[in-house]
Amino acid sequence: MEQHLFQLLEAINKNANLNQKTMAEICGISIGKVNYLIHDLMSGNYIYNEKTGRNIRYYLTQQGIDFLHSGIEAYQVKKVNIHQEPLTKIKQAVILAAGTRKDFQKPAGLMEINGVSLLKRNLEILQENGINDIVIVTGYKREVFEAYPEFSHYTFIDNPKYKWTGSMDSLARAKDAIEGDFLLVEDDILIEERSIKELLNHPQRDCVLITNESGSGDEAYVEIKNGYLHKISKDKHQFNRIDGEMIGISKLSFEVYSKMVKEYQENNKNPLIHYEYLLLDLSRQFNIGYLKMHNLVWGEIDSQQHYETVTNKVYPVLKRKEAEFREIFIKSHLMDALDLAYEDIEEIQPFGGMTNKNFKVTIKGNEYVLRIPGNGTESMINRRDEKINAAIASELGLDAELIYFNEETGVKIAELIQDAETLTPQMAKRHEIMKMVTSIFRTLHHSDFQMANRFDVFEKIDEYEKLMVEGNGKPYEQYQEAREQVMVLKQIYQRMNIRLTPSHNDALPQNIVKSGENKLYLIDWEYGGMNDPMWDVAWHCMESDFSPEEEELFLTLYFEQDEVPLEILQRVIMNKIFQDFLWTIWTIVKEAKGDNYGTYGPDLLNRCLKNLKHDLIREMLYELKK
Repeated sequence: MEQHLFQLLEAINKNANLNQKTMAEICGISIGKVNYLIHDLMSGNYIYNEKTGRNIRYYLTQQGIDFLHSGIEAYQVKKVNIHQEPLTKIKQAVILAAGTRKDFQKPAGLMEINGVSLLKRNLEILQENGINDIVIVTGYKREVFEAYPEFSHYTFIDNPKYKWTGSMDSLARAKDAIEGDFLLVEDDILIEERSIKELLNHPQRDCVLITNESGSGDEAYVEIKNGYLHKISKDKHQFNRIDGEMIGISKLSFEVYSKMVKEYQENNKNPLIHYEYLLLDLSRQFNIGYLKMHNLVWGEIDSQQHYETVTNKVYPVLKRKEAEFREIFIKSHLMDALDLAYEDIEEIQPFGGMTNKNFKVTIKGNEYVLRIPGNGTESMINRRDEKINAAIASELGLDAELIYFNEETGVKIAELIQDAETLTPQMAKRHEIMKMVTSIFRTLHHSDFQMANRFDVFEKIDEYEKLMVEGNGKPYEQYQEAREQVMVLKQIYQRMNIRLTPSHNDALPQNIVKSGENKLYLIDWEYGGMNDPMWDVAWHCMESDFSPEEEELFLTLYFEQDEVPLEILQRVIMNKIFQDFLWTIWTIVKEAKGDNYGTYGPDLLNRCLKNLKHDLIREMLYELKK
């Protein structure tokens, strides 16, 4: 990020008339990123602007000129990187939570700010950035963590010698759980969520996060030389110059971490040493990078005084700034997608969503829905297929007009459905709503379109089970019993002569939107694909909580006849079972990534087991055994 700051300052210094699109081309980054950096530079008093109509001219302040001058020397010297391998996606984090805090009766990470513990906040930030494999090293009051069931699926490692050792001892104890590059986080840190994203995206695999001096009285000062870590100390007298303060969050490669552990275990005679000083020792032989984030709002809580300062002063500023940057983040997606100016985006409102983040946005007086995919969906959704299927739905008039779809990121922009009212299970029971739902189902299922993919429930079961194992998901009780019976039904189902049709595959009431009195839309085509049309019928009946009589009515309306064939009834109940089992696994996978769905997963599995005892299923199993 700092290199882009220098590039941007240099570009502005040379030409005050540059617009943000030209700045983006010069720096090789997106317009949204330029807007983000401009905001950061103005907040830090490095630049200011002058507006004439819609034209904006940017100028460097004296502080900006000094900052640019100080950075030129560092970036003139080229050094060899430690690693030949490219930057890898980080999936692990280690949180050090073993240290004693005399002022508190529990670990510092469990201290609450605005009703949320530091640990929970930091875990949520990590998960938002795709890090779900998290190791927490405890020591002081380790038994207190047992009172927090939401932390139960993380890996806990105990440091019984926390009273007599420094942070390196705790870090070394995590070695058997570390599988690759990871993020290291101290548990007493409150920090802007953007810091994690920036550090993860930084090109150097070994990188410490630093910022301006805080004046807290417990600073670990840092000196940078030739673009790399040169010195760390709490003693100002040891420095030729101070380039910043180390925060307590770092990115470490597996290779450097292994060298740190080996040095500590084989040669160290001082068990009180902290990890940053072993990292500093390695920096004399290897290049350890840094990321300096200016004007970062953060705080450390290791005393009652710090806690009060963070609660009363730091946190209110942090929340305002995070809200501001979240708006910038959302607007950057819109600006990049539709080539907009910042001023074109008039309003943003959260719009709900179980898996994704949805926003109602107003652009030049027109209203749209922006979808930003949620954590972990990239491993479960084929965005290319979704783009094709969503376009088909739009062409059929079953969904709003698709304005933009990025199949790499999953970001989608569609026209806002006017007078929108999302169906509830209670609404879905109304006769006139049933007629409208069955009508749009028939339109979809009877169309001649060929969707981009086939939705095969058994392939999905295999796929999700692999994700469950990889993510250390914990199957619910009776999971295996249900699985064995589902696999028996699979044999019967696959012998049926079923014509596959375009299908939504997630047609619960919450994915159906009523517009005015006479129009329904099917939204969210993430799971769309060619399938047994009874999948949509079965899922909608279950999620609408239809009684047997209501389900019978729904089926007669769908088929437009009074009698429904036996094989159709068999397919409906079989699809109900397959769906509940599949989405049970989906829930386990999502929960392993840190999401909380309450009793949703166990409830699905219990319903699956109940339907496995249905008379139609017993009859089919009896015929199979004959």
